Amino acid sequence: MKVAIVGTGYVGLVTGACFSEVGINATCVDIDEKKIENLKEGILPIYEPGLEEVVLRNFHKKRLHFTTNLKNALVECDVVFIAVGTPPGEDGSADLKYVEAVANQVGELIDDYVLVVTKSTVPVGTGEKVRAAVQKSLDKRGVNIEFGIASNPEFLKEGAAVSDFLKPDRIVVGIDSERAKKLMNRLYKPFVMNGHPVIFMDVASAEMTKYAANSMLATKISFMNDISNLCEIVGADVNLVRQGIGSDTRIGTKFIYPGIGYGGSCFPKDVKALIKTATQHKYSMSVLKAVEEVNERQKNVLYKKVEDYFGGKKNLLGRKIALWGLSFKPETDDMREAPSLTIVKQLLEAGCIVSAYDPVSTKEAKHLIGDTIEYCPDQYSALIGADCLMILTEWSEFKFPNFNTVGNLMDEKIIFDGRNIYDYKDMAELGFTYTCMGVNTKSTHPKKSQIKVA
Repeated sequence: MKVAIVGTGYVGLVTGACFSEVGINATCVDIDEKKIENLKEGILPIYEPGLEEVVLRNFHKKRLHFTTNLKNALVECDVVFIAVGTPPGEDGSADLKYVEAVANQVGELIDDYVLVVTKSTVPVGTGEKVRAAVQKSLDKRGVNIEFGIASNPEFLKEGAAVSDFLKPDRIVVGIDSERAKKLMNRLYKPFVMNGHPVIFMDVASAEMTKYAANSMLATKISFMNDISNLCEIVGADVNLVRQGIGSDTRIGTKFIYPGIGYGGSCFPKDVKALIKTATQHKYSMSVLKAVEEVNERQKNVLYKKVEDYFGGKKNLLGRKIALWGLSFKPETDDMREAPSLTIVKQLLEAGCIVSAYDPVSTKEAKHLIGDTIEYCPDQYSALIGADCLMILTEWSEFKFPNFNTVGNLMDEKIIFDGRNIYDYKDMAELGFTYTCMGVNTKSTHPKKSQIKVA
């Protein structure tokens, strides 16, 4: 089979690379000439564990191709995937101009049957817009060429995308014909040898499934963060509560870890888009509006803990704050909607000096934050002379540091853990003043009179 994937961002590149890994001839198309040339040189635009090896291997074996020429990519092509961005508009709705532009081009260029598949996350009804755009271009040409429409939403976790694609727990496909179903069955046969299903449905249901899945996961996160905040107030331990509810198979253990809010390319955008879709149909998504409200509030919680501990914003002026982690989650350099962006802004507004270390997202952080903070080459150098440490991303290398070194490098042995990666009792024994999420640890803090004033 031969497939084309338009868009070489996170979804498009992973899709093309993983199809080529099982022997499918895959061509990734992008209008960005520099990005395409970099990919041909083995320079990837994103960090994703295992992806570079898959790209390089299949490019050298000539199963994976990169081009700016969509016309050439469509020659003898069976399936073309639209995997371009759908950024949120000012009103929260998904911007479909790039999706529709690709659909127009496909209609201008095809000379035989092709199945047009939306891989981008798109609102319900986009499939029909894609169909109309392709048909409009065909009508302008005065030709009658058959084509199919399908929706194939991705369920890739950043940090585990390659594994998720190669060994999916399910594949959701919305189709408009038996011919489209046969093509997608053939395409995905190598990926379902483990017995997990290809779930076929209509196009609109497939489009909704993507938004519903991400919104449900976002709901679990915001619910747990709300519970976490209440636990601190009433004196409960959210870690024990999490164990207690997570053992209920109806709830499960995933996405119920308290923290500083969700971020990334999917959850914030998709929650907003689903709320907007409902509004356009005169329906209010009350639960999702609350999910979004809780998440925005949660991004402020850890900074507020720092401010309260030091006796107010005025006492933060000139203090050095060390940050471990900047990306919205481990194993990715993605900083879109990352809680760290909100926290850095708050610290700088308070007059703090900020030093930060992240294993992979420094380049992206410099693009978004600029030179307003210090970027350190390792986790320990960020601590030198720091008044406190804030943990914003639960990278594995942060979980078992040398605490003697940590304490010796810092001016004050104070840690604010936004990801609950340590046990507060252990930290107290090590002589640290430790604050985490969902546990009232104030009994381990020194008296206010002991706090050094800047």
